[in-house]
Amino acid sequence: HVQLVESGGDLVQPGGSLRVSCAASGFTFSIYSLSWIRQAPGKGPEWMSSIRSGGSTYTADSVKGRFTISRHNAQNMLYLQLNRLKPEDTAMYYCATVDCSSGYCYRSFGYWGQGTQVTVS
Repeated sequence: HVQLVESGGDLVQPGGSLRVSCAASGFTFSIYSLSWIRQAPGKGPEWMSSIRSGGSTYTADSVKGRFTISRHNAQNMLYLQLNRLKPEDTAMYYCATVDCSSGYCYRSFGYWGQGTQVTVS
């Protein structure tokens, strides 16, 4: 069965960096597009970034230049590098599969992981 397991969340100081990871299993990872979505306390989900199977990336304007998505197909791993962190980046970070067939890679999510907590304080 499909599994997405996030890890790497932590408590970091403002201005710090962190890399969160997502280990995938149960599906052909290399052919799927994937996304990172975050949800802060009391707020709705916010799309962060997506990466297509071919490696093209898309990142929300709010974090562009600070967050970088990447993938390692041979290891079935998805990553999000978070730099110059701010207190408002505090959230649960989720990885998810995404359907980019419409041309948009930020709204049709499929499988989700359980999330990893990033706290910036």
